[in-house]
Amino acid sequence: YPVWISDIRTLHDACEMISQVGMITGTQQRANNMTGRIKEVFTGLPKPAHKPATAYLVWQKPYMTVGNDTFIHAMLEAAGFDNVFKNELRYPETTLEKIREKGTEILLLASEPFPFTQKHAGELQPLLPGTKIIPVDGEMFSWYGSRLLRSPSYFSQLQESLKIIRS
Repeated sequence: YPVWISDIRTLHDACEMISQVGMITGTQQRANNMTGRIKEVFTGLPKPAHKPATAYLVWQKPYMTVGNDTFIHAMLEAAGFDNVFKNELRYPETTLEKIREKGTEILLLASEPFPFTQKHAGELQPLLPGTKIIPVDGEMFSWYGSRLLRSPSYFSQLQESLKIIRS
């Protein structure tokens, strides 16, 4: 069956969509080459020995995060993070209190759709003193298509910067 944009929740779904676009546009071989390369670079992504409890914010006022039925959740998992909101659906509202209660070790602030910056991280840090707060490139977590070729490299660099121990 065709994969619609709103149905893309996993890496497999994203690769299926790329294949379908290739079929529609007469570029099936090129699409197959791309999906093969995407799968290859994700397979080579280092797996941390410990997946830190992580929240990922996509919006402010109200704060919104990601549940387990989103593509961003799949990318968090692939990147070696344990989404503390994995028992939620879609894009639930949250609070700093809930983020604290869930034992969040790392708070990722997406650059989109809300443009979180280092300034926001600095404002939040005193309110979440035991949590590492890092602005991240939202495109690497949420855009499917050819950008997926660059995501594993970005995730690897993020793991290194956060000193996530790899197995």
